[in-house]
Amino acid sequence: MTEVAARPAQPAESASAPRGDFGQALRDTVPVAMGYTPLGAAFGILLVNSGLDWYWAPLSAALIFAGSMEFLAVGMITAGTPLVQIAVMTLAVNFRHVFYALSFPMQLLKGWRRRVYGAFALTDETYSLLATIPREEMTANRLMFIQLLSHLYWVGGSLIGALLSFGLPASIDGLSFVLTALFVVLAQDCFYKRKDSAPTMMGLAAGFVALTVGEKSFLAVALTVYVAMLLGWYLLQRKRVPKELSA
Repeated sequence: MTEVAARPAQPAESASAPRGDFGQALRDTVPVAMGYTPLGAAFGILLVNSGLDWYWAPLSAALIFAGSMEFLAVGMITAGTPLVQIAVMTLAVNFRHVFYALSFPMQLLKGWRRRVYGAFALTDETYSLLATIPREEMTANRLMFIQLLSHLYWVGGSLIGALLSFGLPASIDGLSFVLTALFVVLAQDCFYKRKDSAPTMMGLAAGFVALTVGEKSFLAVALTVYVAMLLGWYLLQRKRVPKELSA
């Protein structure tokens, strides 16, 4: 009798899981919303003031969803830049996403639709946010909700900016720093949540090395140095594990 009475509770428990994941994702993405909404609004203002129709702002945000590349694309499109050149520039600007894929939890996403959207909606900010969440706490629904909500924040911000652009100046002080501030908050959160501070220290060291090389190649140098440090650290950890087990 006890077993029969316990079975009906299982469907209700599984049905509430997505709602719990959504609420958790909503809390997770508060910093992203605070960054994406004003930055998306700045993009919408820039796009309309560049001479394009307002509806291109949310449309671009929904279909491209490339952040900094969208800002560059506005100037390139209005200047009549060939599509091939825009494509090459997009590849160069977003090449860093190749490194993100190495640790992105794609195995959680079942089905080609989720996998395609997961790859499409992977941004710097969502990747930084996912890095702060322990793997054992991450679920497929939570991952998808984080990416979907982040996407909606960007589209919503772009729409707001486009609609308000007719009554606002083309340049607003402080908006250009929003993305930098967002990364600082996410990095700080990651540092406090992770017990191992080695990746953070290596990131700071890689950034310092890149600064000495020069600002123009900062991103490429920083990523290369950081990946090299991570690989060296990983190999060093692998050598230590057998020694500890044998001891």
